[in-house]
Amino acid sequence: MRTLVIGDIHGGLKGLIQLFERAKITHDDILVFVGDYVDGWSESAQVIQYLIAISKTNECVFIKGNHDVWCEDWLRTGATEPVWLAHGGQETVQSYASFTEEEKKQHLYFFSDMSLYHIDEANRLFVHAGFTAKEGIEKEYNFRNFYYDRTLWNMVVHMKAKVAENSDLYPKQLKHYKEIYIGHTPTINFYEDKPMQALNVWNVDTGAAFTGKLSAIDVDTKEVFQSDMLTDLYPNELGRNKS
Repeated sequence: MRTLVIGDIHGGLKGLIQLFERAKITHDDILVFVGDYVDGWSESAQVIQYLIAISKTNECVFIKGNHDVWCEDWLRTGATEPVWLAHGGQETVQSYASFTEEEKKQHLYFFSDMSLYHIDEANRLFVHAGFTAKEGIEKEYNFRNFYYDRTLWNMVVHMKAKVAENSDLYPKQLKHYKEIYIGHTPTINFYEDKPMQALNVWNVDTGAAFTGKLSAIDVDTKEVFQSDMLTDLYPNELGRNKS
C-alpha cells in the first residue's frame, strides 16, 4: 500500500491519466490531492468527473484549493468573478457546457465535501497553500490561509542553510508535524521541474497549469512520478500562460 500526493491539476485530465499510468496506480493506493483541480486547461469538468470515479475505487483525500473555491461558488450561485475568469475560470465554464444540471449538482457536492487540510496517522499534514499559526494548523485564525497563504513556503525555501530541528531558528509551526505537503506555488518559479523539499515541507505543485508537469510523490519512499509537460499534451491551448 502506498500513499501518493498529487499536485495541482488545473484542468489537465490528460496529464492526470498519464501520471496514473506511469505511477501504476492500483486500488490499494491511497491518493491525496492537494487542490486546484480546475482552471487552466480545457478539461476541468472532466477532471472532476474522473476524480469522482476514482474516489469509488480508491481511498482518496481531496484538499480544497483557491481555484476550487471559485468554481464551487460559481456552481452554487451561477455568478462569475472577473478575477476567476481571468485566471482560468473561463476555460472551466466552457468545460461544463455539455454537463447537465444534475451533473453540476453532483460536482457541487464534491467540492463541498473537500477538506481544508488533512493530517494522517503518521502526523503528516496536507494543505493546499499553508498556515501561519505557530501553535499548529488547528489554531489558524484565518481559514483562507489554507488555500491562499504563500508565507509558509517562502519562509522555508529562503532559509538557505539547513537548520536543525532542535535549533531555535527552526520555525515553531513546522515542529507540530512530521512532514507538510503543499501545492499552490509552482516549483518552476524556483527553476525546479520536480517537487521541492525545504526543511520538512514538500511542494508538489510543479507548474502543470503553466509550462510544467503534473507530479506525484510517494510519501514513504519519496519516489516521484510525472506526466509530460501539459503544454505538450494540450499543444493547441495556452492553459494559464496567458494570464
